[in-house]
Amino acid sequence: MITDGSVQLETVVHPRSPVSEAYRTLRTNIQFYSLDRPVQTLLVTSASPEDGKSTTVANLAVTFAETGREVLAVDCDLRRPSLHRLFGVSNESGLTVLIREGKALDEVVVPTSVPHLRLLPSGPLPPNPAELLGSQRMERIIESLRGAAEVVLFDSPPTIAATDAAVLAAKVDGVLLVVSVGRTKRDHVVRAKQLLAMVNAKVLGVVLNNVKFDGSLYRYYG
Repeated sequence: MITDGSVQLETVVHPRSPVSEAYRTLRTNIQFYSLDRPVQTLLVTSASPEDGKSTTVANLAVTFAETGREVLAVDCDLRRPSLHRLFGVSNESGLTVLIREGKALDEVVVPTSVPHLRLLPSGPLPPNPAELLGSQRMERIIESLRGAAEVVLFDSPPTIAATDAAVLAAKVDGVLLVVSVGRTKRDHVVRAKQLLAMVNAKVLGVVLNNVKFDGSLYRYYG
């Protein structure tokens, strides 16, 4: 059942705010990153917990859906999932059920209140997240997701907190690293970059979260 969970998202509540415009700029940068080989599958991770990676995934997914493209957000944070709460949907079924039971994708993907945007929740939390995400079945699922949506965004645990992000990073077209200004430690960012480099991940760039905007910008967008 869909509730009003999506109202937590800035791009839904205040679509004309500077923050929402910043997410649209990020979307545009991703779209034009490589015209010869567009980024279809994108992993969003962070250096450390509470950096805002899940919020970034959710808002970025909304901006992609705004263009009329079919978007699928996938919660691969099998330790502390949050996308289902942001979009106000159930987490009783999802990715872990898809991996373990081999159900059809349509049985576990749920619609959101945002047109063109669907969600694959994490599902029940497993005791072995990294093993599930690194399995051959997960590779096949990623390939099936490519055929199910034009843009697939994956949320994963922080890079230095678990190996999950590095495992997934090698399977997607690109990676975004979210850094929280004034919160994320410099050495954590360096370590996260090193871990992603070890698996030859294609890091498209860094997203600076919690940046203070000039209040005068609101007059321009208002």
